[in-house]
Amino acid sequence: MSEGIGSLLPFVLMFVVVYFFMIAPQMKRAKKEKKFAADLKRGDKVITKSGLHAKVLELNDKDGSCVLETMSGKLKFDKSAISMEMSTKLNAPEKK
Repeated sequence: MSEGIGSLLPFVLMFVVVYFFMIAPQMKRAKKEKKFAADLKRGDKVITKSGLHAKVLELNDKDGSCVLETMSGKLKFDKSAISMEMSTKLNAPEKK
């Protein structure tokens, strides 16, 4: 009986390590990105994941899209295409 439990212990331990180092941080990051997308508002300066710098003109919650204004015109993007990291850095106050 104890040999059966002893042989399962490495697998249980491996699952716990994978959960705490891979799955939990990924879930936390997804939650932050979802909150970031929900908190977007008109006039926010953003950067898309492809590197496009723009300002939010319109938000559409029905299809999860937004209209961004760039120097060359207006473009429609999914909210998920906006980079949370780069947009946060763009709007962060500069340190002296």
